[in-house]
Parts: sequence; C-alpha cells; structure tokens
Amino acid sequence: MPPSPYSSRDLTRATLSVGAIGLLVCSSAYVVRPFVSAFVWATMIVLSTWPLLLNLQGRFRGKRGLAACVMTLALLLVLIVPLAFAVGALVGNIDRIGTWVSSLDKLTIPPPPEWLAGVPMVGEKVAAGWRNLASQGPEGLSAQVLPYANGFIRWFVGQLGGAGSMILQFLLTVVICAILYMNGEPAGRGVRKFATRLAGANGDRAVLLAGSAIRGVATGIVVTAIVQVLIAGAGLVITSVPGALLLSAIILFLCLAQLGPTLVVVPAVVWQFYAGNKISGFVLLAFALVSMTIDNVLRPILIRRGADLPLVLIFTGVIGGMISMGIMGIFLGPVILAVTFDLLKEWIEMGDEPDGEAPYGVAGKATTAAG
Repeated sequence: MPPSPYSSRDLTRATLSVGAIGLLVCSSAYVVRPFVSAFVWATMIVLSTWPLLLNLQGRFRGKRGLAACVMTLALLLVLIVPLAFAVGALVGNIDRIGTWVSSLDKLTIPPPPEWLAGVPMVGEKVAAGWRNLASQGPEGLSAQVLPYANGFIRWFVGQLGGAGSMILQFLLTVVICAILYMNGEPAGRGVRKFATRLAGANGDRAVLLAGSAIRGVATGIVVTAIVQVLIAGAGLVITSVPGALLLSAIILFLCLAQLGPTLVVVPAVVWQFYAGNKISGFVLLAFALVSMTIDNVLRPILIRRGADLPLVLIFTGVIGGMISMGIMGIFLGPVILAVTFDLLKEWIEMGDEPDGEAPYGVAGKATTAAG
C-alpha cells in the first residue's frame, strides 16, 4: 500500500499541537505559581472543615452564603489571628531572646536534685548528663551551647523577616477558602471527573481517599497541637514563668512541626527547680508530662476517625513529608502514601489467587500424560 500523502502533514500537526499544549500548560503554571501554596493550604483546610460547613448550612436553612461567611470569619479568628499573634509575639521578643543567649556565659547550673536519679528508666542518664553540664561551669556550658544558639538566632531572624509575606499568604488562603466554600461541589465534581478520565474508577477512589486522609491528618495534628499548647501554656501561666506568652507561641510551632513541647517545658521545669520554687516546679512538671504524652493518645484517635488507614503509614507520611517538603509535607506526605498504598493493595488483590495444589496437580497431569 502506498504511503498516504497526508501522513507527513498529520505528524507535523500532531507535533505542533503537543508543543502548543505543553507551552500553554507551562505558561499557566508560571502564572499561577504565586498562588499554588495558598491554594494547596486552602484545599486542605476546606476538606478538613467541610462537615462543619454542611452542619452550619443545615442550621441556616440551606443558606450556603451565610454558612460560608461564618466559616470564613471563624478561620480568621481561629487560624489567622493566633498565628499572627504568635508571630508578633516572637518578633516583639527577639531582643529578649538575644539577651537570653548572651547571658549563657554567666549561667551556672546547680547539681541535679536527688529524686531525679530515682526516676525509672531515664533518671540515671538524665542525672548523669545534668551533673556533667554542672561540672563544666559557665565557660564550658557557653562553649557547648552558644554556637548552636547563635545559629538558631540567625535562622530565626531570617524566618521572621518574611513574617509580612507569611501573613499575606494566610489572608490569601482565607480568600481562596471562601471561594471553595461557595463552590465546593462543582470543584469536587470536576476533580473527580478529571481523575476518572485519567485512571477510571481507581482515579475516583484515589481522590476520595486523599480527601479522607487530609481530613484525618489535619484534624489529628491541628487539634492535638492546640490541646498541647493549652495544657502547657496553662502550666506556664499558673507557675508564673517569665515570657509565658512567647513560650506558648514557640510551643505552638513546635507541636505543628511534630516536635512536641519538650524543648520548651523541660527547660522551664529545670528553671523552676533551679530558682528554688519546688512547688511550682512540681506543678509545672505535672502539666508538662500531660502535654508531652497526650498526643500519643489523642492524635491516633482523631486521625483514625477521619481516615481508616494504618497508623504506621500515617506517621511515616507525617514525618517523612515534613523532612522532605516542610510544614506542608505534614499533610501531603500521608496523602501520597495513603493513595499509593491503596492503589497498590488493590492491584495486588486483583491478581489471580495462587492455587496451593497447582505444582502437585501439574506434576500429576504430566505423569499421566507420559504414561
């Protein structure tokens, strides 16, 4: 059969079409690049709070606009105001932080209390480390801690330099949340149709699984962090620790980053005993122990209520995502692992079940045929 006279022209047209589509995709991605972070955050927030929106809509007799307005105002009060307040507290106390760091060369650590060595499992190690630091004196302590403290201060100041941009991103996130609240169903249908066109039924199920994973992880992490901050902050205020507001703001960021309140509350407890306030020290120690351990109970319960996934998979995604992608990876990591795990599990289960007697049967048939 002779070649078609249109084959060369069709190949050129297909190549130019693909190139034009690729150029449009790259150009669109470049245009929306400043909004990607805010859009991803808004999507995760809306997915996590969508049941609350529907509940409010039912209470307001089906008025979506009123429910979306209330949810947007709640986001401003619950998300933006505390975070902006925390950033403001950190910025306003940067001089105090610098003073604390510069006073390390005059800090003396007393010997550890006798009861510390009697604490099960960790008491001896903690007491030995405490005695080692106390024996070095102010010069030795300053030589060990000061380089790390100065590096942290430089990094911290650099991060706070973008506080204005951070708050602007938060405001943009709230605006996008309001839009998604008003148009959530059409947006969801569009995403599910795209996923179905891309991968059939598996794509639609992957979208639903991603939504449930985001909701479960967000609920578990954010609510647990708030509870930990409330408990630790109450202990700091009750025991009159200086800079309790600043320390609570630091605890909030540490808990959201899955580091916990230990880095703040343990030095505060040590400071109380060092200052001779034994009663306040024991009270703060009680609050600290509850704050440091409650996440082991509360977070798994909240995450499992939102997403029926193995906890090992979820926590691997949380820690791995945070290390590889930053704070946003806390939410994206579990979603990526959850969707991959679900699709891989179904692909394995769709295969033919191996027959345990197949080797014997095949051998028997072969023997019969030979005979």
